[in-house]
Amino acid sequence: MARRFAGGTLVIATHNKGKLVEMEDLLRPFGITAVSAGQLNLPEPEETGTTFEANAELKARAAVEASGLPALADDSGIVIAGLGGAPGIYSARWAVNKEFGPAMDRVERELGDNRDRSAYFVAVLALAWPDGYMETFRGEIHGSVIFPGRGTRGFGYDPIFLPAGETQTFGELDSEARMRVSHRTIAFRQLAAACFGDATPA
Repeated sequence: MARRFAGGTLVIATHNKGKLVEMEDLLRPFGITAVSAGQLNLPEPEETGTTFEANAELKARAAVEASGLPALADDSGIVIAGLGGAPGIYSARWAVNKEFGPAMDRVERELGDNRDRSAYFVAVLALAWPDGYMETFRGEIHGSVIFPGRGTRGFGYDPIFLPAGETQTFGELDSEARMRVSHRTIAFRQLAAACFGDATPA
């Protein structure tokens, strides 16, 4: 059985403003006091893991060790079939100075004439406690990449990702619509049911 979070302050182990906003929105219904790694001036650990799970866990563990508080970390990225699964765990590292325009240009350039545009977003959430206990949860949403990208909402690769069954990219969907179907929300619902109670975000 998963361990329940007993309340109090939870560190959100990210320096990514877009991820932070999404996590704060997801946590709000549970009355959890959240503070970001950036607000605490925590260092960003080097992501040396070879899976989303490993990187989420090392980020959560680093935040716990630096703050002494329970921490929630996310590792996420886009997996593109026509690129052999790239950029995958290296999704953020394809950005240039944290700008994703060059990363999306690279995806388009490397795909070239490859007609397989299927892709999926992955998010793994790791919740760590100061005693070393860890829970991890994984969410995926499948779809395809399109060019040119559309929309200025969201962040990262959102403008080029078209979820299956949708007519708008993640970059075009408003935050409420995107949060209903996102990979991060899918992972968070599992975490919430296991660690925060049976309630789920509206």
